[in-house]
Amino acid sequence: MCTRFLWSSAGQPGSGIVLVGRSMDWVEPTQTVLALRPRGTARESAPGDPGNLSWVSDFGSVVALMYGKIAVDGLNERGFQVSGLYLAESDYGARDASRPGLMLHQAVQLLLDRFHTVASAVQWLTESRVQIIPLMIGDHPGTAHLSMADPTGDSAIVEFLDGEISVHHGPEFTVMTNSPAYDEQLHMLRNYRGLGGDQPLPGGTESPERFARAAFYSARLPETTDAREAATFVFSVIRNASAPYGTADPVRPNVSTTRWRTVTDLTDLVYFFESTRSPNVVWVPFAELSFAPGPEKVLDLVSEPDRSGNVAAEFVAVAERATTRD
Repeated sequence: MCTRFLWSSAGQPGSGIVLVGRSMDWVEPTQTVLALRPRGTARESAPGDPGNLSWVSDFGSVVALMYGKIAVDGLNERGFQVSGLYLAESDYGARDASRPGLMLHQAVQLLLDRFHTVASAVQWLTESRVQIIPLMIGDHPGTAHLSMADPTGDSAIVEFLDGEISVHHGPEFTVMTNSPAYDEQLHMLRNYRGLGGDQPLPGGTESPERFARAAFYSARLPETTDAREAATFVFSVIRNASAPYGTADPVRPNVSTTRWRTVTDLTDLVYFFESTRSPNVVWVPFAELSFAPGPEKVLDLVSEPDRSGNVAAEFVAVAERATTRD
């Protein structure tokens, strides 16, 4: 389930236009909507847990909400981007009540709310010893790892293995998929032609195969200073690393159909979204949004899948949306 890669359009980390491409692969339709979440919003991480965290969002963000409520991908107003991807090997450990507890479905949102650089987020994750509390996503265990990126080209892949955090932090860690764990993925990558080995580049939908294709093709994108062209280049790679309908394995969520894709421009602050059930791409330029304190706003792409182009003006307040749909 899912592929992610980070790319800088002028050839060096943080140079030119910095973008993240991401696909969401899952075993069933995800009913995903976009939400505009303002700064100044109070949240809790795990109500009722002894280690419950509470905070007020320092930064506004636009997020993709799986099933209309679980933030799995997003960008904040400072250009800090976070994604959550499936990892079967994730093991958060037995709950230790002496550690801060963070429900998995709040992890992406907390990071977007509180941080604006990869380095500051990594420091907090490691020093706080925060413990992820898992949940079911639909009918499947929600075991995930996290990726983060910022406009400098910095990147981090964060896993939770055997109850401990494992962090790969640096601009060289540009690609992420699913199983196996990241160290093994990096080792396997060296088997393929053009990436250090002599095996032909794979064309399948298994996680290591998608990892290899995303690494191979993203490294060969031409340089550009044109933002529209840069987004097009990133879409071309993330589409290549997607999984067509009919290729899913019903007992392995990490081999699932691609449901949607995002391309996130961390430099110019534009969030692109493409559903595989819609012929259209929509995008949200942050320059046309207000993240001032106020109600959360939602863009419904489930009941209205034919939206197209710039949709910054089409978000509606949650209460207004509920009334309209009633």
